[in-house]
Amino acid sequence: MNKGRAFITGISGFVGPHLAERLLELGYEVYGLVRRRANFSIPQRLVETGLANKVKLIEGDVMDLTNLISAIKNVEPNLVYHLAAQTFVPKSFKDPLETFMINSLGTQNILEAIRISDVDCRVVYAGSSEEYGLQFISEEHYRRLIQKYGVINPEPTRIPELPIDENNPLRPVSPYAVSKVHGDYLFRIYYYDYGLKTVVSRAFNHEGPGRGANFVTSTIVIQCLKLVEGARNHVDIGDVNVHRDWSHVLDIIDGYVLIGEKGRAGGVYVQGSMRTNSVLTFLLLTLRELGYEVLEVEAIRGGKRVKDPLEMDYSECFGIRFEKSKIDRLILNGELRYELSDKGLNIRTDKGVVKVIFDPKRFRPVDVPVLLSNPSKAMTLGFNVRRKLSDVVRDLIRYWRNKI
Repeated sequence: MNKGRAFITGISGFVGPHLAERLLELGYEVYGLVRRRANFSIPQRLVETGLANKVKLIEGDVMDLTNLISAIKNVEPNLVYHLAAQTFVPKSFKDPLETFMINSLGTQNILEAIRISDVDCRVVYAGSSEEYGLQFISEEHYRRLIQKYGVINPEPTRIPELPIDENNPLRPVSPYAVSKVHGDYLFRIYYYDYGLKTVVSRAFNHEGPGRGANFVTSTIVIQCLKLVEGARNHVDIGDVNVHRDWSHVLDIIDGYVLIGEKGRAGGVYVQGSMRTNSVLTFLLLTLRELGYEVLEVEAIRGGKRVKDPLEMDYSECFGIRFEKSKIDRLILNGELRYELSDKGLNIRTDKGVVKVIFDPKRFRPVDVPVLLSNPSKAMTLGFNVRRKLSDVVRDLIRYWRNKI
């Protein structure tokens, strides 16, 4: 069954191949934009996923409007997914100009190319939960941030502001996040002003096979695999208190398909797991999946000891119940926080102590402490997260075990 033609910018990135594979399964003819290469080689991600001969590749760049217009006119897609972006938040602090050029101007160009080409298609924007930025989890958190910054805009109308839905205020705190907000608004402007059938997805963190080595989830898995092999004697990490709403990339891909086919033009849809877990829990789950029984966590400088840190907890938090660890609950309730001054952690396991060192270079200038989604609007389209965080960890381990 031929469902039409789908065009994906960023098809050779992390999410692109997963989306392309799913669209092919559904009967779409899939085209993808890839950057020009001197040797005309096919991007490695498309080779390793077996998609090189299944999708039709068009050389080009989101920075080249003329090239994009030509591509859109030639393909005449029914469905466009704009995934191309500079997605690494730490890099956006180091090189904000490159981030804005690719993410902001690149998004403007794809919209202009569709408008000028006068092609009747639906266009989905890969927005981000980073657009929400500072969302206040308690009155104490709000007071602390007011004392630090002096002003918060827009001011909260409720505290806590979690879980996050489409109506939460946008308070981006990184150049990457600001660039995604710009694209988000551009998509809606092109709906209101030009009648383009644009839809915005604000997906929360999604991980799985193909995630880049510089992202925290892959960094943790790679280091732990090397620890098992004896190639490392400790793990370097940044802020372990940070909580993220992690989904498996395949669940988010199913959401993209639903939003592309059924989402209301001009609309915005949150995608996420409706759970939040700490970076520390992700690390502990990785050790457990690699055969370690995690018994206790303690700060290197002493104290802050937690026994059975991975004991599952289903207590209510921010008005909902979700699967989290004991150590997540303690951090979320404000009963525990590991500081840079603690130097790191000693994780006691049945195989001995795993040492974790806090690396100041891995801490962001400004970070969002907790992200937790409310994807109820997307759920009306049929969106559903089926996979657990442990599934995410397991698939990342399988992926990187064959890579390092």
